[in-house]
Amino acid sequence: MRLVFAGTPDVAVPSLDALIGSRHEVVAVLTRPPARAGRGREPRPSAVHLRAESLGIPVLTPVDLREEGSAEDLRSLAPDCCPVVAYGRLIPADVLDVPTRGWINLHFSLLPRWRGAAPVQHAIRHGDAVTGVTTFRIDEGLDTGPILDSRTTRIEERETSGDLLARLARDGADLLVATMDAIEAGRAVGHPQSSRGVTLAPRIEVDDARIDWSAPAADIDRLVRACTPHPGAWTTLGDLRLRLDPVEITDTVGAPGVMHVTKREVLIGTGTTAVRLTTVTAPGRRPMAAPDWARGLRLDADAVCT
Repeated sequence: MRLVFAGTPDVAVPSLDALIGSRHEVVAVLTRPPARAGRGREPRPSAVHLRAESLGIPVLTPVDLREEGSAEDLRSLAPDCCPVVAYGRLIPADVLDVPTRGWINLHFSLLPRWRGAAPVQHAIRHGDAVTGVTTFRIDEGLDTGPILDSRTTRIEERETSGDLLARLARDGADLLVATMDAIEAGRAVGHPQSSRGVTLAPRIEVDDARIDWSAPAADIDRLVRACTPHPGAWTTLGDLRLRLDPVEITDTVGAPGVMHVTKREVLIGTGTTAVRLTTVTAPGRRPMAAPDWARGLRLDADAVCT
């Protein structure tokens, strides 16, 4: 089949590579326009954009698919199907009609659980034991189209959202190719999503990643892992805003937010038992092992994080 692949971040690149290595033809890539990033705020092409350019594949970067000419540009490519992975833009009805075999989305959850922008983060945050990848036909709803295929995997005990997403990206790339093969062969049958078990996974913002030290240690552990690497779990110590890497739950009891520092470890009390800090990043500094960071700061015995 002739494919136009739609995707933007790093997590979409394995799927693009897998499709390029398949028997299908990727005739163009659709991705978000370059975004300003870094200290110089210079426009930077997306990871998918850079990968497509390196392979000599034409790249389309409309700001909005509703803008005039977007549907015509796609139609001129005569795609049979448009596979989508984390594209980050809504696809309007007139554009949905362009490929003869539809738009197929790879989603990093077991739909209908965790529809939305941050399914992996929410799965970890809420303590799910199992997750997976799903391919479905895109309709005008939010991740509501009929399911074509899925694969299931367990969430490891210490896995961060970055770890899990990288693993799902690899599993999902294989699933997406298998789905394209099934569509081409006429074997793909869509099954309506259940109306039961629907949960939403909106984007996790920076404010959502602030640690509440009165919460149980297990909740804090899940929050930090869910927010690693993005947007980064954080707390404050006086005027300092500290970013924390995944913590370790201990059997030690301590008052919520109160920090206990020894030569070998830094503990913070929670609503249940204390957690051990692993790596701390202070403003303008590189990540440091928690004991090294604490020694350099000369903390008071009753230092409190809020």
